[in-house]
Amino acid sequence: MYRTENSSRMLGLAVTTAMAGALLAGCTGNAAPVASVSAEKSATALAAGKHDKAISYAEAAVLAEPRAATYRASLGAAYMDAGRFSSAVQSFDDALTLGDASARTKLSLALALMADGRNGEALAVLDDGRGAIAASDLGLAYALAGKPGHGIDILSIALREGENTPKVRQNLAYAYALNGQWREARVMAAEDVPANQLPDRMEEWAATVHPAAFRHRVAVLLGVPADAGDPGQPVALALNNFPTAEQLAAEATADDALTAEPAALAAAPESEPVELAPLGEDPVAIEVAASDTDGFDSAFKAPAAKPAATAETTVVPQMVSRPVVQGSAADAPVAAAPVTAGSHLVQLGSFSSEANAERAWGIYQKRYPELANHAMVITEAVVQGKRYWRVSAAGFGSASAKSMCGKVTSGGKGCIAYASARPLPGAVETGTRLASR
Repeated sequence: MYRTENSSRMLGLAVTTAMAGALLAGCTGNAAPVASVSAEKSATALAAGKHDKAISYAEAAVLAEPRAATYRASLGAAYMDAGRFSSAVQSFDDALTLGDASARTKLSLALALMADGRNGEALAVLDDGRGAIAASDLGLAYALAGKPGHGIDILSIALREGENTPKVRQNLAYAYALNGQWREARVMAAEDVPANQLPDRMEEWAATVHPAAFRHRVAVLLGVPADAGDPGQPVALALNNFPTAEQLAAEATADDALTAEPAALAAAPESEPVELAPLGEDPVAIEVAASDTDGFDSAFKAPAAKPAATAETTVVPQMVSRPVVQGSAADAPVAAAPVTAGSHLVQLGSFSSEANAERAWGIYQKRYPELANHAMVITEAVVQGKRYWRVSAAGFGSASAKSMCGKVTSGGKGCIAYASARPLPGAVETGTRLASR
């Protein structure tokens, strides 16, 4: 991650032209002809520094094979080489969603996130990539993401354990600079930089270490434009536009087991009341099994009227007083309690009525305590002509949303992580109900 001469490319975190060429060359064997031809043309254009053409061809390859993780990663590399970091984030994230678990793609996503000013999400990606990403890259990546001390530790260990290379030494030197240890940075940099070039190296690094220079810092290190305009990845390429047959089938049948009223529910065990009701109406009690780890369906019995609740038994639902349209900041409700901020949501279930979706939220919170500081989002959707109400938890980052879904699916339940700016197929934007917790 440094220049050996003023005219040379950076070493270290190589995620630009060389990466794109390797990925595109390696993915043409089994791809459809249209996609493979576009990919080859993209690689050629990228090697020639023709960014616009490289991106255009890479986008064509993705459009031809939209669920091919390799093409998504290659498109991310083309965006990155042009300095379009926000678009690169989306493409690399799509590649990971489609199953690309390579260290290269995780590292690329982390760098793009850093350049986009999203260090928290970048650190989550790096944490996930530990053990796969090379120490020489991982150490500097942590330093760039705001943890220079941690990066110094990783690089120092690599150096002591025999990885005594110019790349490790110079990455360690720059990590020292990012941590404000300029004497150590100068001594380490002098191992490989001629004495007459050392002042210029220190001056170059000094221009990038300011916390607000995150975009410039990544751009300089990768040798890519720092001020490129970025209209974002084309909407036509959004991964949500290309659901699998399994996803569509799951959506169409998701609530069958949750809204049925089997006779077995009539003999439900001793339970505790939970007050839930549509907004603007008096709450009604529904029976939820006290040990509800396996009795989720019991929450969806037809609600029965109860005597007026006493002060000792009333549980007031924490709901907002009015519906709002998802994504409208101007109409956002005032939360009753702090919630976690983030750009992604986790869909936990899909139901045949809004009331059932609301009841489900309380059960999900009981089952997954980590939802306590996340807002409930209920979104109306129409799938194959049938109306559903989806219940999701908001306020996740990209990596934390996937982690949450992993926990849900490991228990045999369905879960979908998605970005708030990219609603799932079938979503109807006529009303979304939010609650603080």
